[in-house]
Amino acid sequence: MRRDAPASPPSLLGRRLRRAGRALGPVRRRASTLVFLALVIGTGALGLFRWHQPNAIPGVSLYMPLVVLAGLFLRPVVAAVYYIYVAAWVSLTSVLRPATTSTAVTVWSFVSLIIVMGFMLWISRSRERLGVVGVSGESMFVDLRDRLRRGGELPDLPAPWYAEAALNSAYGSSFSGDFMLTNLSTDGKHFEVALVDVSGKGSGAGTRALLLSGAFGGLLGSVRPEEFLCNANSYLIRQQWDEGFATCVHLDVDLATGRYSVGCAGHPPPAQYLAGSGRWALLEDTTGPLLGVIGEGAVFTRSFGVIRPGDALLLYTDGVVEARHRDFADGVDRMLGVAEPGRNNGFRGLATAVCRAARAGETDDKAVVLVTLE
Repeated sequence: MRRDAPASPPSLLGRRLRRAGRALGPVRRRASTLVFLALVIGTGALGLFRWHQPNAIPGVSLYMPLVVLAGLFLRPVVAAVYYIYVAAWVSLTSVLRPATTSTAVTVWSFVSLIIVMGFMLWISRSRERLGVVGVSGESMFVDLRDRLRRGGELPDLPAPWYAEAALNSAYGSSFSGDFMLTNLSTDGKHFEVALVDVSGKGSGAGTRALLLSGAFGGLLGSVRPEEFLCNANSYLIRQQWDEGFATCVHLDVDLATGRYSVGCAGHPPPAQYLAGSGRWALLEDTTGPLLGVIGEGAVFTRSFGVIRPGDALLLYTDGVVEARHRDFADGVDRMLGVAEPGRNNGFRGLATAVCRAARAGETDDKAVVLVTLE
């Protein structure tokens, strides 16, 4: 059994994350306390200014920025206490030191302030459920997105091998239900790539894609190629998701001999370009059920072959060939027509060209991987 990149045990990773969270806890609490004190002092200063200059600036507009900041950086309970404090100042200055504006304007200003407070409390509550405060939430999601992308970066293959990939999410979303994982053995002789399509699309499938990328990434290069899809299927079965199925195509290439094996799990069949005939051919004998649907007894048939100089293998997701009210076979023919190397001056840039010409357009996630021996 080949073990090129053993994965860290999930329990160890979980313990490290929990320790990191506990270490950051006191820092976050101190920062929250400082923000609360600064807001209280700032609100008091604005209240005194409003008391002495009731007509200088409309009263509510003074407090709006502080109300928004409190919703972003304070926990819901603390923010609610602060909002009561703000409401007390607004009521006090409006009753005892009223401005020359009409009563209706004053009432509507106060109502708008209450609405903004309610909205910011809702945002604060949502952030607390995620365990993030302030702009750290956005930073966390950006980091998760970047980690997902880094997991699918293609390694530099030894010449004359060449590989490229293109991934586009639905409607330009930052997260995609399609993701790619790669592994190049430490001796540089074996290259593996898995192209996965999680149920759903765009950000709706992004969370499941992130979880599966970590799990499948631990399997890639750690188990024998013929066992990868079986282990991936077992993992998904254990999750017991209501809509947690996925499709996958897994390719293993011996870079020394050009021999490859490829298996599919409910995924569109890959295509091989044969330089001798100058045509693409689908590897339709690579069959298997969807991942996460069938437990015991699931069989994933692999196809074996050789990549010779001038040949290429093309892996793709269903968003490239499928579209509403369109036949699957027509979509494949269209894709292979776009993939003709004569139209693209060789294979370089072909993955991007195929992805851009996908029939689904912006309505579905799309991914294409090309491996060739130049």
